[in-house]
Amino acid sequence: MNSLVKEGTRAVIYSRVSTREQAEQGYSIESQLKLLHEFAKENRIDIVKEFIDVESAKTAGRTQYTEMSRFLKQNTTVKTILCEKTDRLYRNFYDYVALDIDQSGLTIVLVKMNAVLNRESRSHEKLVHGLKVLLAKNYIDNLKEETSKGMLEKAEQGEFPHRAPLGYKNNIETHTVEVDPIQAPLVRRMFELYATGTYSIDTLREKMADEGLRSRGGRKVHRSEIAAILVNPMYHGSFRWRKRLFKGIHEPLISKDLFDEVQRVLKRFVKPRRTKLDFPFRGLL
Repeated sequence: MNSLVKEGTRAVIYSRVSTREQAEQGYSIESQLKLLHEFAKENRIDIVKEFIDVESAKTAGRTQYTEMSRFLKQNTTVKTILCEKTDRLYRNFYDYVALDIDQSGLTIVLVKMNAVLNRESRSHEKLVHGLKVLLAKNYIDNLKEETSKGMLEKAEQGEFPHRAPLGYKNNIETHTVEVDPIQAPLVRRMFELYATGTYSIDTLREKMADEGLRSRGGRKVHRSEIAAILVNPMYHGSFRWRKRLFKGIHEPLISKDLFDEVQRVLKRFVKPRRTKLDFPFRGLL
């Protein structure tokens, strides 16, 4: 492989870990960078920039990956990418096509796999490389499928399988949903106030902001979030997942009677949209 990478070649390094937990453990990114820098030193390759992503690659559009593509287009004297192996560089076809070695003239060096890919590579080498990308994509699809099954099973057992809504919090150790002692009383009061029929969504939003209700980012809760909370069955002990209603094992914040009363008040404010023409039976449903 060394003979295919000329001394003095200007290159960038790309490394990635799939989760922030991996990065915090400190073994993956550091080991990748050490391997790539040692290879560059041994082969007298000039590293001009590093790009590091700490996020999933199951969808296109990784921040530093996109930045690297932009950098390579703007700096035409840099045509080489050093990376540990195939699934560190890309796991979806969009990224594979974006770095099309035949069109871009790039050279991709997969150090751990002892492989160099560029437009001069043999068709068999490109085929093997493409198959490895396909296998990486299959791994992501299978992981997604298994995760989806696990989340559905969790829902069937009464455990909410997603991020907890305002008023609750996720326990990362037990993987359960718990009542948020600070926000829960405010969310409960919001239901109680709206059930009186004297508040609109906008006036309720201002009232709750005055009483201290805030989103997780610390800002005032948006009116659309208020509306979503008021129709969310999670607060009376159930939850929706994949268009199905499940009975939850989490602690309800309000009674089912209060929730139903809020739904009745909400319907009073839902009016058919007015048009210039008066159609028969308009508004009936």
